[in-house]
Amino acid sequence: MDKRKKGSSMELRLMVVGSSGSSQLLLTNAILGREEFSKDVISISDSRKNVGELAGRRMAVINGPNIYEKDISQVKRKMELRRSKCLCIPGPHAFLVAFDMEKISPNDIRTPKLLMRRFGRHCLRHCMVLLACEGNTEGAALEDRVKKTDWHLRELIEKFGGRFHVFSKNWRDRSLDRELLQKIERMVASLGGGHFSSRTFQKAEVSVKKEEKKLRKQRAAENEKVWTDLEKHYISDELYHHKDAYVTNVSAEIRAKAEMDNGWLRTSLARGLGTGIVVGAVMGALVGSIEGPGGMIFYGIIGGAVGGSAGGTAQVAIKHMEDRVAPTARVNFNSIFINRFFAATRP
Repeated sequence: MDKRKKGSSMELRLMVVGSSGSSQLLLTNAILGREEFSKDVISISDSRKNVGELAGRRMAVINGPNIYEKDISQVKRKMELRRSKCLCIPGPHAFLVAFDMEKISPNDIRTPKLLMRRFGRHCLRHCMVLLACEGNTEGAALEDRVKKTDWHLRELIEKFGGRFHVFSKNWRDRSLDRELLQKIERMVASLGGGHFSSRTFQKAEVSVKKEEKKLRKQRAAENEKVWTDLEKHYISDELYHHKDAYVTNVSAEIRAKAEMDNGWLRTSLARGLGTGIVVGAVMGALVGSIEGPGGMIFYGIIGGAVGGSAGGTAQVAIKHMEDRVAPTARVNFNSIFINRFFAATRP
């Protein structure tokens, strides 16, 4: 547990987890107070981080594929789990586990076990159940309704220490923002005011920092050029101001890239690709064995190629997310910065 930073000025990192359907996306919209995910988006197959405020407190909200998502491969699922941890380093202050209040099933009772398997056996102490509700979300009456509802919902809430909150599917309804923030802050405070951590979150942090260091070295020459140009146009306090702004922007860009793509994630992809090749080759050889040794070799090669292709599909996601998070060319970023700050040059 990290107890170094306390106080309302600290950003809270929230790992939003969904079982199935759009409940986690509705919750993200409700926390951020904006439509980050449109109504027609039911689930996502990648990991994302968005920042905003809840009742005046800064929040970083991390989303990933639903726990029971069936339309992604095991390799992709594992990679996105790792990426979500990279986006949340050094660890989340809270896990918000979202369900649709009208669609809770006995199958959802398994959710705590799956969470412990993915995040560590102590994560449940940092969890709270969030229930998406249609229509009026009047506090006391609604919570009483939850306590009198089906046994599997009551049992599910008990597995998370009795902590739950009901939120509106309409993100424009801000009436319970303060109550939700207070519940999150109380839970965090009861655990010492720090964030959750585990060996995999620590591994994610080490990998992201290593990638940042590599990216900074790659940017060194470009940074020197920008600093030289700044010194030609500004002096004294104004120079320091523009240098600070540049460093802040570059640092944010490098962090975003390192969180989305780093050695730990590339290792996951490589292992998935290798496993796909091996499994595909074995299955192909088994099918080919019916036709003799020649068939084993022929179908083994085909199976390996197909398996490798399936195992490597996550690379497409990496490329897509890199393009979404950061500019396609670093030179463009520096050009934009220079044009912005040198628009009115000194005589």
